Amino acid sequence: MSLYIDQLGREVNIPSPPLRIISLVPSITELLFGLELGERVVGITKFCVHPLQWFREKKRIGGTKNINADIIHTLQPDLIIANKEENIQEQVEALAAHYPVWVSDVNTLTDAMDMIRAIGTITDKPYTAFAHLSKIREGFDSLELIINAGKRPPIPTAYIIWREPYMTVGNDTFINDMLTRSGFRNVFHNTTRYPAITIEQLQQSGCKLLLLSSEPYPFKQKHIDELQPLLPNTKIVLVDGELFSWYGSRLLYAPGYFTELLHLLS
Repeated sequence: MSLYIDQLGREVNIPSPPLRIISLVPSITELLFGLELGERVVGITKFCVHPLQWFREKKRIGGTKNINADIIHTLQPDLIIANKEENIQEQVEALAAHYPVWVSDVNTLTDAMDMIRAIGTITDKPYTAFAHLSKIREGFDSLELIINAGKRPPIPTAYIIWREPYMTVGNDTFINDMLTRSGFRNVFHNTTRYPAITIEQLQQSGCKLLLLSSEPYPFKQKHIDELQPLLPNTKIVLVDGELFSWYGSRLLYAPGYFTELLHLLS
C-alpha cells in the first residue's frame, strides 16, 4: 500500500498498483482508457460513454449521482476514483468506509493537469500520463499564441448549460477557465457555480456571443431559432459541451476545437 493525497487533501492508502479500478467520473474514465489500463478498470457509470467499447463492455455501477453500492461490492475494487462536483458526498463517504476512494476536484486546467499527473502516478502509468500532459500543454500554448496574435479583445460571451430554467456558468467552474483560455469573456463571471438566469438577464448582460452546450442539456438548432428574436444583436452558436467540460483525455482535442471555433467567429 502507498499513501496518496487526493485533490481534497485527504490521505488515501492505495495498493501499488491498483488492479481493480472503478471510475465514477465520465471524463476520468476516458483518461483511464488513454492511460492504457484496460482490464484493470472493472466498473464505470452509465454516463461513461467514451470510449464506446468500454461503455458496451464494462460493468456499469449506476449514475454519477445514483451509485449502486451493491454492484460495487460485488466488484471488490481496490481503487475508486470520484469527483467532488460530479458525485454525491454522502455516497462517496459510504464507499470510502470500505474501499480506497481518491477524489478529484477540477475547476481549472491546472487542476486537470495535476489530476492527470496524480492518476498516472497512482496507476503506475507516469510516462503515459506525462505524454498526455505534454500534448495538452503544447495544444493550449499554441491556442494562446493564436489568440495573442489576433490582438482581439475577449468576446463577451454567455455559456448556457440548461433550459427551463436557463443556467449558465460562474467564475469558479472548469468551463469558465476554458472560456477564458479560448479568448472569451464570461459575462456572468461575477457569479459562482451554475446559476439560473432569465432572458432579461441575458438581454442586459451585453453578451455578443451565446454558446449553447450539447450537454447536459442537448441544445439544438430549434433553440437558436427560439432565442435569436429575443437576442437580435447576439450571435448564437451550438458547441460541443464535452470539449468545454471534460477534463481528462478530451483535453488533447479541446485546443484544436477552440481554434476552429474562433476561426468560425472571425
